[in-house]
Amino acid sequence: MLHLRLIVPADRTDDVVRLLEGTVGATHLIVMPGAAREPAGDVVLCDVAREAGDGLLGELRALGLDEHGSIAVDDIGLSLSKRADRAEAEAPGEGADAVLWEHLTDATHEESTLSVTFLAFLTIATMIAACGVVLDNAVLIVGAMAVGPEFGPLAGLCTALVRRAPRLAGRSAVALVVGFVVAMVLTTGFSVLMDTVGLFGKEMLDADRPNTDFIWKPDMFSFVVAVLAGIAGTLSLTSAKSGALVGVAISVTTVPAAANAAVALGYGEVEQMVGSSEQLLLNLAGIVVAGTLTLLVQRWLWARRG
Repeated sequence: MLHLRLIVPADRTDDVVRLLEGTVGATHLIVMPGAAREPAGDVVLCDVAREAGDGLLGELRALGLDEHGSIAVDDIGLSLSKRADRAEAEAPGEGADAVLWEHLTDATHEESTLSVTFLAFLTIATMIAACGVVLDNAVLIVGAMAVGPEFGPLAGLCTALVRRAPRLAGRSAVALVVGFVVAMVLTTGFSVLMDTVGLFGKEMLDADRPNTDFIWKPDMFSFVVAVLAGIAGTLSLTSAKSGALVGVAISVTTVPAAANAAVALGYGEVEQMVGSSEQLLLNLAGIVVAGTLTLLVQRWLWARRG
């Protein structure tokens, strides 16, 4: 269930109340006349089944509430109410399959913003991965994958392609390109520093690395895994099961590939640098293609249900 808190201009309250009363899956309607001060208006509260949420939000925006009032949406963790149970049963479809496009767009917009925090996480993840590839340590590689924040801009790019949102697409692309460039440049400097103090060595990068050789040797399995991860990651976002994102993060080799390329660049290892770059691009492309197709299929299935 979703909880809606609306600030409604007084002259539109009746229209909003009629809309909510006529929405299948809406319940627990509360109207507090004149309760809002900034912006001034009435406060309307209600609960609605997740599967009815996207359509309702669209109709509320059509009434101008996003411009002249306010629409706030929260997930309800627990609702002990027979009316809520009945509302969910009456709403068509399953809540787990419903996509709240406004929520997805807002969430990916925030996650795809190029910020100091994003750059810090991506750089730290890449440096951890650099230690992992030099030491041939799979544990460090997995840790770096989990720390990396790159799925946010990738999801933003997928959402932008489906919703035809060029500003979100541009923001996501900038975050990805600038983020990886900065992280790789700083990691190259980090690897040179580690070599200077004797913790890294060219012979360590060139040695047999059975645990991490795959990072700079891309093949079709790399693309297949990226596609599957893109599907799983997109489903975890649209169904609010964000915990699955951890599994997605540690299944693709974006950050480790960037790290291997950065370390190889520092030592002039062209073959490894090229192979790692190909691995990075292959994984990014696989996630974007799979994520976009997943959103398109979800939208088609939901429209067909409607």
